[in-house]
Parts: sequence; structure tokens; C-alpha cells
Amino acid sequence: MEREVRVRFAPSPTGPLHIGGVRTALYNYLLARKLGGKMLLRIEDTDQNRFVPGAEQYIMDALRWCGIEIDEGIEQGGPHAPYRQSERKPMYRQYADQLITDGYAYYAFDTPEELDAMRARLTAAKVPNPQYNSITRAQMRNSLTLPAEEVAQLLADNIPYVIRLKVPRKEEVRFQDLIRGWVVVHSSAIDDKVLMKSDGMPTYHLANIVDDHLMEITHVIRGEEWLPSAPLHVLLYRYLGWESTMPQFAHLPLLLKPDGTGKLSKRDGDKLGFPVFPLEFHGTDAQTGEPTVSSGYREAGYLPDAFINFLAFLGWNPGTTQELFTMEELIENFSIERVSKSPARFDQNKVRWFNEQYLRAKPDAELARYLMDDLTAQGLTVDAAKAEQIAALVKERATFPADLAREAQLFFQRPSNYDEQVISKKWNPQVAAALTEFADQLPTLNDASPEGIKARLTEVLEAQGVKIGQVLQALRVAVTGQAAGPDLMHIMHILGAQETAARIKAAVAALPA
Repeated sequence: MEREVRVRFAPSPTGPLHIGGVRTALYNYLLARKLGGKMLLRIEDTDQNRFVPGAEQYIMDALRWCGIEIDEGIEQGGPHAPYRQSERKPMYRQYADQLITDGYAYYAFDTPEELDAMRARLTAAKVPNPQYNSITRAQMRNSLTLPAEEVAQLLADNIPYVIRLKVPRKEEVRFQDLIRGWVVVHSSAIDDKVLMKSDGMPTYHLANIVDDHLMEITHVIRGEEWLPSAPLHVLLYRYLGWESTMPQFAHLPLLLKPDGTGKLSKRDGDKLGFPVFPLEFHGTDAQTGEPTVSSGYREAGYLPDAFINFLAFLGWNPGTTQELFTMEELIENFSIERVSKSPARFDQNKVRWFNEQYLRAKPDAELARYLMDDLTAQGLTVDAAKAEQIAALVKERATFPADLAREAQLFFQRPSNYDEQVISKKWNPQVAAALTEFADQLPTLNDASPEGIKARLTEVLEAQGVKIGQVLQALRVAVTGQAAGPDLMHIMHILGAQETAARIKAAVAALPA
């Protein structure tokens, strides 16, 4: 019987969720939905020293904003609860004890000073990477070097210890990665990792393997930074007798800075002026204790669909020229085989482009709601019908929802200044006279549509013997104060004949002809 596809996103609550983590969650979600499986959220909080208040809730809120639906987790519950590792602490010890009983792990009683001395000896001997391994453990205080009676006494006396994995000295560890193909690592490159800490908490390596097994995870999709740990995890699956149900691994490429010189960090975002977190995060500076605020894509005006579409392309491509995908289309087209092993360079201009496309594709009625909310906050009122007309006109000049209200200001404020370059080149007595006549006739229009306004303007100019090219830019400046902007006939239509005429006459009075 074929196993149900089950994936998990397993972040640590040590701060806000980096967009690299969001991408990992997204790829897990896309694969699960593509294959009809389940998406789990597990909070890996075994490192209590790095726990940040509010981070756990932030993770759940961020995934929800992104449209990544969780099937099992802290909020949803599920058959493998609890989904917070700190609440699963009692279940890990039996597996550590099993490894010791089967000869695959051992107790290590070394003090911090003894560990420092070991590293100092190896450094002095010019060992490039000092570590506790199959060679150095022979000189240390552990249950492999001490008599059984002494080990029993140390345990009885509650002498602090850790449990370490006993990595074989000469063995090739191999596994197939869904993105990178076969990965082969010699065991001499793997140290005897701590599985259980002196406080009784498991390390990531043991808890991660036990939880993935008990939660029946079939695919582990995670960042490239975990690739060096994968051989260790393969050994744990083997030693615990779970090799036949070991999940398939896929290690995602790194996210690089915009210049491609290294891994994208919060510092890069702060320096270059863009967020690296999905939502704004309020925290505390570890050194000073002062409140801190990290910017987020949501608060910067990015739409979740645009953000997710952009993230999907940071390491994956559909094999076609299509760039705009709904979540449903991403699910339909996603495959691990099309995820690149090469690092993906972050491009802030591209995410802005995605936002523009998604914003402009929204129904005008939805854009009108953004506009009305922002105008209301500014103390300006506009009815829904007019807001929809304005939004339809200015949306091609907007990247973020807030841009709609900025572009709409010309409808609520008469010009106080006029573009000097246009005035110096286009404004003259003939133009002023033609515009005055046009303003006089505007209130008599039976057809105040954009087409009707243009027809009357054409009639007036023909009667005055003036070409439309001589007048159009000056008319725009008279009405808006600006040299460029949305379609002028539509602007005048929305303003209405009376307001347009008043603006033209005010400009004629203010500008020397």
C-alpha cells in the first residue's frame, strides 16, 4: 500500500520567520497539495536559551497570511500531537536509551574544561577541524573508555553527562537527494554529535528524526544548510531500525544577496531598504534590551499572492515562459525535479514587479476599497462609485495599494503650483484664450463622458484656429498642475464639468499669458 505523502515545516521560535523559511514552507506545501498529502507545522523549541517570545505566534500568522494552509499543528491539532517539541520531551529518552543498548550511542561525562583542552590539543597538532569523533573519543571520559562499574557509579551519582552518537570510523554514508542526486559522505567527516543534552532535552538531531518517524513524514524538504547533517540523520534512521520508512530528502538552494555575494540576511535588507520577513516583527535587542521593529512585506504594501509567486521562482521554474501563477496553478505545476541546486539571487525589483501585476489585475471595486480606506485616514471622503472610477484610472501608476491614494490626490486638491517647464514652453495668450472658451462651454455639456469632453474641446479649438497638440499639455497642467499623469479626458470626466472649468479659470488667472 502506497504511503500518504506527509511533509512538515519545522521552524525554531528564535525570531521572525525569514523569507528563506517561508520558501521552504511553500515548497513543502506545494508538494503536499500536488500529491494529495498533508502539511504539518511542528515547532522545534528544544533550544530554550534562544526562545524569543512572540516568535511562535508570528510563524503561524505569517504562514496564514501567505496562504499556506496547515493540516496538523499547534492550532489545528492532529493524531500526532503535541506538535511542540518541548511538550514531547518524555518520549525522546527511550530512543536515546535504545541507541545505547544497541551499541550505537554512549554516555560522555567530559566537563567543559576537558572539551576545551581536547580542542586545544588538536589545534596545536594542526588538526584543521577539531571534533569529538571516532578517533578523539578514545582519549575522553565516556562509557566507551571507562570501566562499566565506574560508568554505573557516575550515573548513580547524577554526574552530568550527554549522550553521543557512536559514528563508525570507516564507512561511506550515502543517500539520494531529490534535488542533488546521490550524496556520499565518509564517516570520518562526521563527528559524534550530542543526541541528549545534560538537561535531558534532546538536540535537534535526535528529536527531528524521532518526530519525523512518529509523525510518518515521507518527504523532508529543507534548506541547504542542513545538507551536512543529512548523513548523520541517515545513520540515526538505520540505527533505530527505521531505514525502510526513512523519508526522501530534498535540500533547497541558498537565497543569495542581490549582488550574489553571500546568503541573504536581515542586515542586507536593512542596508538596501527592503524587508526579509513576511510580516513586521516587534522584538527586543539582545544586547541593549531596547525594543526593535523588523519590517515586513505585508506592512510595506505587498500582496500575499504576489509575494508567494515571487518566492516560488527563487529556486524553481515551471519550464515555460509563464510567470504569474495563482496558488492553485503553482500547486498544479510544481515538481521537486524542477528545483535548481544552484543558489537563487534575491531581486527586489522583481518582487515589486510581481506586486504591480497582481495589484493591477484586481477588480476595480477591490482597489476602490483600498483607496477609500486610505482617503478616509487622510480625512477625505469619496463615494464608492467615484472611488472605483479613480482606482481604474490610476492603478497603472501604482505598485502598492497606498500608491492609489497618492495618485488620487489630484482629484481632491486643486493645483497650487504649475509645472514650470510646460508653462514656459506651451502657455501663451492664444492657448489661454482657447482654454477660457473651453471652460466657459464645459458646464453646458449634455455629454460629460471622456468622449463628449474631447469632442467639445476639439470643437472649441477648431473654432479658435488652434491645434490640439498646442493645447493638450497646457490643459493638463491647468487641471492637475502636473506635466504627466493618467488619461486627461478621464480625469476631467471624474472631476466633473464645474470643477474642471473652475480649475482652468484659476490657472488662467494665476499664469501670465
